[in-house]
Amino acid sequence: MEKKFPLPPFTQETAILKVQNAEDAWNSKDPERVSLAYTIDTEWRNRDQFINGREEVVSFLTDKWKKEQNYRLKKELWAFTANRIAVRFEYEFNDESGQWYRAYGNENWEFNADGLMQKRFASINNIQIEEKDRKLF
Repeated sequence: MEKKFPLPPFTQETAILKVQNAEDAWNSKDPERVSLAYTIDTEWRNRDQFINGREEVVSFLTDKWKKEQNYRLKKELWAFTANRIAVRFEYEFNDESGQWYRAYGNENWEFNADGLMQKRFASINNIQIEEKDRKLF
């Protein structure tokens, strides 16, 4: 059986660790690595997209990081319960034309008993920035 530590129920310390682990994985820009934190049948809402299952997660992230170049993410624990975590985040990237963006958002996560994320709901907004205004390196 797959397990992804730390496991619920979360404490302040383990929720912070879960968020940091997610940040580290996403900053690797490795879709396969990231997908292993989710259940086989994970359900996502990401902006206006609905993604179901690890295979779709890998496909989504592969496409994402082709478009969002020089991606850098920072996540922060917002709240938690026994098996749920809410985070706020921001990330920066540039597109193929060189235009830089900062994205802001919130995610709500729900985990199974084995510590795998079964649901991820993300609300995200982008703003254009100049390269000199970047703050995530």
